Amino acid sequence: MTTPLPVAHVIAHGEPYAAGFAHGAALKEQLRDFLDDGVARLNHLLPTAVSVAGLSGTLAAHRAEIARATPHLADEITGLAAGAGLTLDEATLLQLRREIMGYQRIPARGDCTTYARPGVLAQTVDLNGNLDDRIAVLEVGHGDRRALVLSFAGLLGYLGVNSHGLAVGLNLVLGGRWGPGVPPYLAIRHLLDTATSVESAIAVLRALPLASSRTLVLADAATTAWVEVIGDEYRVTTGQESVHTNHFLAPDFTTRDELNVFARNSSLRRLRAAETGLRALPANAHPEEHFALLSQPPICVGDDGNIRRERTVCAVVLDTKNRALFLRPGDPRLSRTRSFAL
Repeated sequence: MTTPLPVAHVIAHGEPYAAGFAHGAALKEQLRDFLDDGVARLNHLLPTAVSVAGLSGTLAAHRAEIARATPHLADEITGLAAGAGLTLDEATLLQLRREIMGYQRIPARGDCTTYARPGVLAQTVDLNGNLDDRIAVLEVGHGDRRALVLSFAGLLGYLGVNSHGLAVGLNLVLGGRWGPGVPPYLAIRHLLDTATSVESAIAVLRALPLASSRTLVLADAATTAWVEVIGDEYRVTTGQESVHTNHFLAPDFTTRDELNVFARNSSLRRLRAAETGLRALPANAHPEEHFALLSQPPICVGDDGNIRRERTVCAVVLDTKNRALFLRPGDPRLSRTRSFAL
């Protein structure tokens, strides 16, 4: 085992502005430090340096769409800025790092492997930027609705499970034109805030103008689904098991896939490994059995020392029955499981 990575546990209940303020206040120093590190590490990853001021028009355009489609999340971003002592542009940028990076056509080895069966959703989180030092678990909610949300560096959403027993995970897929809209990470948070089942989550998702292409994987107590999104087009497949990596599976989307050949080969290998591994797991598999699968190469992508390359920065198992999130931060082969429950 390596030295345990810090994982902030932030409880942010209440109205959206108050929840955002609590989140920002709890991570104030960390968020300021992250933004000062090459503009949230974007300048360690992009070929041309960016600045918050230079991105102001882009940030404002997205913020307008976020406010229109999900006003409660716009209020929460405003609260995050106030609690952390950030400008509104800085707090918005934290939600949009992936959209600002855009398509990455460099050879890659990973970018999330996700699978689900009724009652459980499990996945690796593969990111560039060495973000395993910026992991937080948020417990958010208002009234009798609660959600456990995995977050990185001020994100209001990434993946999670809510008190109705809905779990949402994701995969990056590349297609279509990216532009002003709701970032998929915030869309996932909106689903956790509003949906109660796989069926209702699909309906809510269809009403959102997403800023970039993505696949969302959904699970509740009875079924699973994956939803591939390009622009305002959605392809949905439901079933007792869902497995997805980073290439499109819907037949009419495959010709529009912009994934480079190196990343596609990795995606195919990881898809096959996850399908095979899931078939071997018992229906009532313990979270540690899921982590054993998520820790196996090629599903788990190790660190080669290049900050620009995606690698596995954590693995997560979501239990919809017990409304619990199990997390191994960093390389899951080297870390211990931490558990969070509503």
